[in-house]
Amino acid sequence: MKNLLRFSAGSNQGSFRGMVATSCAVVLLSACASFKGIETSGTLRQPADYSTAESLPDQHGQWPDTKWAQAIGGASLQSLIDEAIAGNPNLQIAAARVAAVTAMTDAADAASRPSVSASFDSTYQRFSENYIIPPPYAGTYRTDNALRLNFSYDFDFWGKHAGELRSALSQGKAAQAEQYNARLVIATSVARTWIQLARQYAQLDLNQQQLDVTAKIAHLTQLRLDAGLDAKSENQQTRQQVASLGAEHEQLLEQISLTRNQLAALLGQGPDRGRQIERPVLPADVAIALPDTLPLELLGRRPDIVAARWQVEAVQGDISAAKAAFYPNINLMAYAGFSSIGLNNLLKSGSRIVGVGPAITMPILEGRTLRANLKGRVAEYDSMVATYNRALTDALHDVADQVTSLRAVALQSEQQKKATQAASGNLDLAQQRERIGTTNMLPALAAEMTLLSQRRVDLDLQARRSDLRIGLIKALGGGFDAQAQGLAIEQNSTPSNVSTSVRSAS
Repeated sequence: MKNLLRFSAGSNQGSFRGMVATSCAVVLLSACASFKGIETSGTLRQPADYSTAESLPDQHGQWPDTKWAQAIGGASLQSLIDEAIAGNPNLQIAAARVAAVTAMTDAADAASRPSVSASFDSTYQRFSENYIIPPPYAGTYRTDNALRLNFSYDFDFWGKHAGELRSALSQGKAAQAEQYNARLVIATSVARTWIQLARQYAQLDLNQQQLDVTAKIAHLTQLRLDAGLDAKSENQQTRQQVASLGAEHEQLLEQISLTRNQLAALLGQGPDRGRQIERPVLPADVAIALPDTLPLELLGRRPDIVAARWQVEAVQGDISAAKAAFYPNINLMAYAGFSSIGLNNLLKSGSRIVGVGPAITMPILEGRTLRANLKGRVAEYDSMVATYNRALTDALHDVADQVTSLRAVALQSEQQKKATQAASGNLDLAQQRERIGTTNMLPALAAEMTLLSQRRVDLDLQARRSDLRIGLIKALGGGFDAQAQGLAIEQNSTPSNVSTSVRSAS
């Protein structure tokens, strides 16, 4: 239950004393509402809490910049990412959320400022003969008019509006960080799909070369079969190989079409847009070095971590507002204007009215409701802290996973390079024997097929290295910098105002 008390200014000194006495009584009555015993349990983890020296050593590298796509795929890939950012519905949803939170912030800020309004009322009515209206107006039909300028101001002694504004501002920062994260997800998805399309086209070329070689082998085996030099089984084995490569050729064409459709969807366009994308080419390998002090700097480089941290800050504001509700709310009310019976008397000097006084709202029997509300905010704080800690843990493991895979693929590529070199050397020897006449074309064609198979493995490893490179760029934030975007927050700030174990409304 809430009690609302209002007072108007008057010349009687006794009434002023009564107003002060009543105000003091209101403050004392509020002692019945207490939030003692409601405590938080969540603790924000820090980068120093994690051991990363061996998995993520300092390599004096650079953080990705916002034009990382230009370095990977040139202007072609960059233009696709720009188009996706401009037209993807997920980013439009994120932008709409930022606009909504901005409106909430404006509303919270307005609540902490003085309010001024004007009003005019005019009611045609019959005045009762048995009420406070004296003759000659009693029992007659007249207009009751009032023209007023109203003023109100909430002093916010206990920080309710400040907490609400803090929450709204933090929600806005979180929404902006989430928008950057959505942009990063879209950009890296486009880049990875683009790499996949490049791999599929390169595999299609090697598949076509294999088809050409097997066609020659099939022709030679058929000639040898007709001449009685080979068994029919060898010819059938060659035909089987041709058919398998032909089926793989059709699979690759299907994959290319599906990947183009996927790119068109990421761009927010129809499937025909995917057909217009020019054929991509796999980028060359680039050495990647991790930046120094990675765990600490990662806090301001990953938009998902920054968003989670601002969500914690927002709930801290909600807790401050919930705690302020335990205290009386004091609002200064004032008005000035004219009031009269009959419009012809409204603007006369004798119709002037003026009033000023406090409006006090206090909780009396609402302790259980207020405590329940505060418990909900504290539970939400613990949840947001856990979400932040999970985001930080996942981010560090994400970087470590990408680094581990890049190292493994580099070692695999070294071994595969040796295998490809050996296959190339074997082809040279077979072609030399063919030229000097010690063997026919079949061994040379078989060696060429082996080399093409090794090149296809090379190609898959190259594509995977490019994909992991993009994955590492994403894990490092993709060029996002909270400091530059005005979204930085003091990471080692202690949320002391969240602890609710020792203070009460009394």
